[in-house]
Amino acid sequence: MRTAVEKEIALGRAEGVSNEDNLPFLLESKQSSARGILLVHGFTATPQEMRPLAEHLHERGDTVFAVRLPGHGTRSADLATRNYQEWLEAVARGHRLLAGHGLPVVGIGLSTGALLLLKLALSEQFSGLVLLSPFLHLRHRLAPLAGLLRYLVPYQKRELKPAEQTRYYAERPLRGIHQINLLRRQIGRELHRIQAPALVLAAEGDATIAPGTSAELFRRLGSRPKTFHLFGEDVPHVLTTAENPRLQETFNRIDRFLAQLPHQAS
Repeated sequence: MRTAVEKEIALGRAEGVSNEDNLPFLLESKQSSARGILLVHGFTATPQEMRPLAEHLHERGDTVFAVRLPGHGTRSADLATRNYQEWLEAVARGHRLLAGHGLPVVGIGLSTGALLLLKLALSEQFSGLVLLSPFLHLRHRLAPLAGLLRYLVPYQKRELKPAEQTRYYAERPLRGIHQINLLRRQIGRELHRIQAPALVLAAEGDATIAPGTSAELFRRLGSRPKTFHLFGEDVPHVLTTAENPRLQETFNRIDRFLAQLPHQAS
């Protein structure tokens, strides 16, 4: 397993990742009852975004692998050249890394990371899925037009807090948002086919995705069993970092969901 992880790390460095915290990482459990947790970060972010959750799950006894999506953790110009199929392949490699060692795999993805897991769940086996701030529609009214606007306005700029500057881009390439549009439209047509047990967590304070879109995704999801929880207006889009005032509650809800899943690989 570590050889495969070292290859992923080497790939990240070769693609220009200079901050070690932005590389993929593995937290390996020594417990025989461990499950494999595949963590997938969101658009313009890095594996850092998933680190607090990874450490929490590892302390519980799970083996955790956090992928780095191509074009992330380097420069926003790199992300503008990537497509969602490349992101999906990185997630698929992470799944193979865990499943290849006989571990039942649970996928936990944030935002676009959740959509990538849903796409992969159409072809690969998951013991469960935890979808954090998933969506079928983005909040910005011009987001659906990114495919056209990318030729006129290459980047959408945003202000970042100092703590966010090491793990997010200050510019979102509209070419990347166009790729998200392609992905979410495909997922919307295929949600009913997904069968893995699922937990969906979202928040009313989310300023990134359209109001009600996570609930819509949940309703259309074919998973059984499935559970949905909506946090209040005090909770933001990113549920996995200290910016979430309900971080511990988020972890607790994930823990309860995981406790209901089988520990044996199918």
